[in-house]
Amino acid sequence: MSLAYPDAHSSGPRLVETPSGPAEYVDVGTGPPLVFLHGSPGGCDQGVLMTGFLAGGHRVIAISRPGYLGTPLGPDTRSPTAQAELIAAVLDALGIGRFALMCWSGGGPAAYSLAAAVPDRVVSMVAVAAVSTRFDPRSSLRGRLELSEEKLLFSRFGQWLATTLAAKAPSTAISTILSGEGDLSRAQIRALTADIVADDEQRAFAIDLFDTVSGARKAGFDNDFDQFRDLDLPLAAITAPVLAIHARTDADVPFGQSVHAVDQVTGARLEAIDEGTHLSMWLGSDAARLQSLVDKHLRAASPS
Repeated sequence: MSLAYPDAHSSGPRLVETPSGPAEYVDVGTGPPLVFLHGSPGGCDQGVLMTGFLAGGHRVIAISRPGYLGTPLGPDTRSPTAQAELIAAVLDALGIGRFALMCWSGGGPAAYSLAAAVPDRVVSMVAVAAVSTRFDPRSSLRGRLELSEEKLLFSRFGQWLATTLAAKAPSTAISTILSGEGDLSRAQIRALTADIVADDEQRAFAIDLFDTVSGARKAGFDNDFDQFRDLDLPLAAITAPVLAIHARTDADVPFGQSVHAVDQVTGARLEAIDEGTHLSMWLGSDAARLQSLVDKHLRAASPS
């Protein structure tokens, strides 16, 4: 995966030791600091990919949460609260005081916990299709099947299959991933896939995404879903302006997760997408508009 950021602080992942334990991160770009917390599965590589549209305007610190890639999962880093402490310690080690915060999907619990724990440091927050309260897809047959399919990506065969399919048959790969990310009709999936394949940037994003959800991520993935079952986040303690973005037809993380967060966080705003997927921020006809909203939201409260 290529980095789209000019004047990067570092060109690849680094490991930093903190009082809360070691953590892997990528520090790229210049401008006001923006911390990105990836989904389930994900890693710092996913953070770099998903913040590519902010290139040139922000210094992005993309962190691998515990159990993903180079950040080990230990007994003291399992909960969202503990992960928030680790992330804060990483930022301390990098000399970063105030920062903006962005998360996607399963990165929501750690991000919301961080925003609540250090309200004087988080100047703004963007939560994209993010988990905010109790969530257990294992309670339904569809959820169990989808989790099993995702776990396949962590094996060598699954990783090879995903990357090979993305490279050799991108239309099939993109259609497959979209089918599991949105409650859309087959005709809608076909049309959306055709639009993505025809767009050079979106096609490249979709293909690169496969690399950020496969490989050494199983420990973090399993832990995330163990934690999600009993979430009770201190959302009311968040004071930063929050922009939540979520598709009503999201088939991965229910739309109600963002409704819950916005109801609990004073002044939070919800941008609802009537017909979309878990990846509408990056893939689809609405992506450019949504990315512009995120950029404006972050710029409105950039840390000095």
